[in-house]
Amino acid sequence: MRARPLDEKGVEVRVRDTGVGIPRADLPRITERFYRVDKARSRELGGTGLGLAIVRHLVLAHGGELTIDSVEGEGTTVRFTLAAAAPPPISCAADGAAAE
Repeated sequence: MRARPLDEKGVEVRVRDTGVGIPRADLPRITERFYRVDKARSRELGGTGLGLAIVRHLVLAHGGELTIDSVEGEGTTVRFTLAAAAPPPISCAADGAAAE
């Protein structure tokens, strides 16, 4: 995993594995709910097909971008960006009253 700032605009996070990779034909669908690349794999062996769907929903809901690159036999890289949050307003009132 690697994270880096994107100027003052936000952050980029990359998660990379060295697993079996994802076939190119499956890449467009892997963020769909309940989609699993290995159809023979049972839920008891792991995975409901919800993980990347949740990641996609959260990233897009926060104005970010999600990309997934994979090479069979080499692994997969999941990259997402998130916008920086605006700093909270600063109150200048000494008595606790709201600043005008």
